[in-house]
Amino acid sequence: MKGMGLQTISERAPLSVSGYLFLIFPAAVLICLTLALLNGVDLEDLLSFGLPLLVIASLLSSGFYIVQPNTARVLTFLGRYAGTDANQGLRWTIPVLIGRQHVSMRLRNFESARSKVNDATGNPIEIAGIVVWRVTSPAASVFGVDDAAQYVSIQSEAAIRALASSYPYGSARHLQTGDLTLLGHPGEIADRLKDALQERVSDAGVDIIEARISHLAYAPEIAAAMLQRQQADALVDAREVLVEGAVGIVEMALARLQEREIVELSLEQKSALVANLLVVLSGEGSAQPVIQAGAVVETPKPVE
Repeated sequence: MKGMGLQTISERAPLSVSGYLFLIFPAAVLICLTLALLNGVDLEDLLSFGLPLLVIASLLSSGFYIVQPNTARVLTFLGRYAGTDANQGLRWTIPVLIGRQHVSMRLRNFESARSKVNDATGNPIEIAGIVVWRVTSPAASVFGVDDAAQYVSIQSEAAIRALASSYPYGSARHLQTGDLTLLGHPGEIADRLKDALQERVSDAGVDIIEARISHLAYAPEIAAAMLQRQQADALVDAREVLVEGAVGIVEMALARLQEREIVELSLEQKSALVANLLVVLSGEGSAQPVIQAGAVVETPKPVE
């Protein structure tokens, strides 16, 4: 329906001044009444001129309020926004139906609960995050949402779950391809989480200082299987490195034999040498040398 949208509140300064200026009148009234009582002034005469002064002093005193460092007061007049006062110290404003709501602008942080969600590849994972935030627009935090702290907490959990489902957990294959993963790129993931969360809480007058993942693990039901998978990926990668190095050593050995003309090898001998070297260099255990002694030649006995 028209007119039912969220109203945007713009920050503005209220009609307020330093409270020390208006503190003089109530203090002077109390001092004068006290001196009159001490000097024996008749009670009826005292009430005749002192009662109106007390009423005026009481009205003026209701306009005082205190603003502490990194806090603000959101003022309202008859239900309408009257301004935001962030000046520190004792303050005073018109004390006629003025509401003064305290808003903290200090840094606040919290850690979200661990959530179980499927990553981009469908694997169930557990994830949690830490969010540091502060209120930068007190009026928006008061009139934009009912409870800014609860709003940020709920939106943070929603943003963390959405982020976890958009990227894979991370494996050796993802690292080789350079794909963005939750485990392998914590800095970039933290930046994207911060941007996504800032977009969600902008209507609450909140600034996200930092957002990062504090806990990331596979769900218990697949943790053992994924550990075996990671070990297998690591073993395959190691084998690839070993084979690549073994091929290079074989090439170098054949080239050195040919350059120095140590021995002439036929095609069959080269094939056997390559096979033996690859087995020795790529095998897990140490090589066992085999010495071929050849055929035993019997020495003929001398004729008697």
